[in-house]
Amino acid sequence: MNYHLLRAQLEHLASMKAKIVVMVSQVAPYSIKQRRRIPTQHGGSVFSNLLQALEDYLRVLLGLVKEGSELIDKVEFVWVNQEDDLQETAMPNVWYEVLSVLHLMAMLCLLEANFLLLARPSATGLHSLIIQEYRRTSIDILIKAAGYLDCALQHVLPKISPQMRRDLPIDLSEEVLGALCAQALAQGVDLQLWVAIDSPKATLAVKRRLACEMVKYWQQAYENIMKFSFNDGWGAKHQLFARWKLFESKAAAYYYHGMILEEGNTEKSHEMAVAAMQAAHQFFIKSKMENEAFNKMHPFSRNPPLWGSMKYLSVKLSKEISTKFHINQDVSDHESNILQIYQQCTCITRLCTSSQTR
Repeated sequence: MNYHLLRAQLEHLASMKAKIVVMVSQVAPYSIKQRRRIPTQHGGSVFSNLLQALEDYLRVLLGLVKEGSELIDKVEFVWVNQEDDLQETAMPNVWYEVLSVLHLMAMLCLLEANFLLLARPSATGLHSLIIQEYRRTSIDILIKAAGYLDCALQHVLPKISPQMRRDLPIDLSEEVLGALCAQALAQGVDLQLWVAIDSPKATLAVKRRLACEMVKYWQQAYENIMKFSFNDGWGAKHQLFARWKLFESKAAAYYYHGMILEEGNTEKSHEMAVAAMQAAHQFFIKSKMENEAFNKMHPFSRNPPLWGSMKYLSVKLSKEISTKFHINQDVSDHESNILQIYQQCTCITRLCTSSQTR
């Protein structure tokens, strides 16, 4: 290829990357300090503008691959790591850059969803209907994040040689990407459950299905992230987060399964319902313990108040256990029933069709 053309391509890549670096540096403080969606001077938001810049950069990278450019393995790309022991990783491979860009796009989506969900009517003057719209928008954004990660897993990682894949940072490993993909789907389902709880038309069966989908996705996230050994730092914190949310989702699944069993109006169904509620209560207690461990793990974080589906569940669990089921026994008193219910819940989960992938 012509030397001048190669140099032009290289300068174009460097220019686009430099622009993205500047935009990323602007997003971090904006997302932390602001509590309302402020447009930029070019329209849209800092999130959408950065995402668009990343998409443009990604198209240029894929164009180099498609054209068979000599730059594919001649330019060294450098990225800072978060969960890996190494501070940064440098590789002379365009597919590594594509993988890193997809990972950043997914993280940006997670950040934007978090930003929208932090909005509170009392603090921002936003109408409750706008808050509900933010919730629905966050579901779409989380699905988009999962899509980027799935693309990375299915179409980009296979393009990288086995030897080079062994040199990838933990942040871009198949296990961590899989954990993040499942996590994004789980959090999207959690928001759907929150919407269902607020809807008088949503049945207990619908809520149980959503709760079981959460169990499935959080189980996938937990199993993937636990394949690594972390002593502290973001990696260990990520593991605690997945465990905390897995226990929360199991508490929700058992709760709604117990409510459905209680509608059976038979002694056997009531006995199973009591066991389900006991299991839900125990998992909820475990989730609070994992939450505390998560917040105490460095880097330290504040203990936020319960919100969404878990806020509702904490109130309902306490009420149902004290008034309807009169549960005082230890969980071991209903061990066989709990195991049977868990197996039923697992079967339900396998039959669930995830609306997130549609």
